[in-house]
Amino acid sequence: MQQRLVECVPNISEGRRKDVIDAVASVVNHVDGVKLLDVDPGKSTNRTVITFVGPPETIGEAAFQLIKKASELIDMRQHRGEHPRMGATDVCPFVPVSGVTMDECVEIARKLGQRVGNELGVPGYFYESAALMAERQNLATCRKGQYEGLAKLETPDGAPDFGPSMWNDQTKRSGATAIGARDFLIAYNINLNTTSSRRANAIAFDIRESGRVKREAGAGSAVLKDSAGEPLREPGTLKAVKGIGWYIEEYGIAQLSLNLTNIRTTPVHIAFDEACQKAQARGIRVTGSELVGLLPLRVMTEAADYFLKKQQRSLGLSDQEKVKIAVKSLGLDDLAPFNANKRVIEYVIAEAGSTPLLDMRLRDFADETASESPAPGGGSIAAYSSTMGVALATMVANLSAHKRGWDDRWAEFSEVAEHGVNLQNQLALLVDADTAAFNRIMEAYGLPKSSDEQKAKRHRAIQDATRHAIEVPMQVARLSMDAMGVAKKMADIGNPNSITDAGVGAMAIRTGVKGAILNARVNLADLEDGTYAKDIRKECSDLWLAIERAEADVLRRVEQVLGL
Repeated sequence: MQQRLVECVPNISEGRRKDVIDAVASVVNHVDGVKLLDVDPGKSTNRTVITFVGPPETIGEAAFQLIKKASELIDMRQHRGEHPRMGATDVCPFVPVSGVTMDECVEIARKLGQRVGNELGVPGYFYESAALMAERQNLATCRKGQYEGLAKLETPDGAPDFGPSMWNDQTKRSGATAIGARDFLIAYNINLNTTSSRRANAIAFDIRESGRVKREAGAGSAVLKDSAGEPLREPGTLKAVKGIGWYIEEYGIAQLSLNLTNIRTTPVHIAFDEACQKAQARGIRVTGSELVGLLPLRVMTEAADYFLKKQQRSLGLSDQEKVKIAVKSLGLDDLAPFNANKRVIEYVIAEAGSTPLLDMRLRDFADETASESPAPGGGSIAAYSSTMGVALATMVANLSAHKRGWDDRWAEFSEVAEHGVNLQNQLALLVDADTAAFNRIMEAYGLPKSSDEQKAKRHRAIQDATRHAIEVPMQVARLSMDAMGVAKKMADIGNPNSITDAGVGAMAIRTGVKGAILNARVNLADLEDGTYAKDIRKECSDLWLAIERAEADVLRRVEQVLGL
């Protein structure tokens, strides 16, 4: 089950007063589900970049509270700094990290803008993907004239998209804010086996979207210009890429310093491969690369998928394995070790102890199950049984993709393996979810019941917890039926040398389905919603018969291949 995450990166116009910076940044931690990741102040720019992440449902509230606090503590009339700026909160972009679309980020940005304008009286503009006007997609256009030019709020061309169109004492204090939605911006350096910054620059010009200026042939090399007197340019090969070459004394090498401004247009792995080709054409070799700052997991998994496809290898691997492949393929450990737990956003924000059973060693999990504690019980074991069953079926798909003589079928088996890994990940999370559901029932029964109000609250909590304790194993059963399809397919068309693995996988999945059904049924007796209970009983009966038939089909195939 993919975590839905949005990153927000507001820049505030304060980089010197630590008490103000801390007060502004800390408000986001008071919003449910939101986590502050980084606070990066700059004294000379008098500006701080704040990074936090959270679900789409609450990230907008965190941004609102930050903008509110910044408007209370920062007086733009007193601000001086080297960086372009126009407000106490200068920019506030939303970036989709995982499980969230750009359209959702646009909606979050626009709702926030209206609220900032109406409730705080702060004017501003929507930019990038959230822009209401094409010309305002570019942040520089919105910020033209900076704070000192905000009298434009009262003009037709400079009228804000939200908030008051007045240049008065209030807006002079707060300035204006640009709120937007954009894709993840990656700062990416590519290492070269040369010390020449000039040659590195030449490669950067080959790659970056703006390319290089055109010059006349010959010794003079005058810049060619168009009819308006602007320099003519020869564009580079990659869209949404900015870059230069430089020499890093610390490492004694030259690098390409790239900004990938839209990783959907040009992802990291495409920039890396293009750099390799352009460098080789100039007699230079790429030795590795480095990613700067935090990045979403998809940067790593998409890179791994890209290189696996080039090798005609199965993509049905765990995220952890794909991260290792990406690190080696991109040479991210060329200059220093790459620690994914400190660099990948999803890993950084993962709550310690959120999956205590799943994180146990096998022996410890068995011992915990055998103890006199009632949890983990049959529901968690059923979920784990199906997890291991589909893992076995996925193994058969991966082995089939790599089988000698079946090279032309690698994509077919890779697709099955990817589906299997996805089911495995979802089922694995339900191991702990089932135990948590049981604990929730126990907590509900433990609520006070002295007054009628307390009794009513306790009764509702018990009914809600009971329904949840039915839904979790039913989810296990439904996912497991899908998982049985993977086992059956691999028994039918997979590597015959692994036919028994497909069979064992099917039997483990069968156990998962039937175990989940038993756990759902045992809780139905305490549920008062008769219609829901009737529907669940019917579904359980259908699933019970379906899984028996599916397992029998797989085992017949196993016997056929084994000649039994």
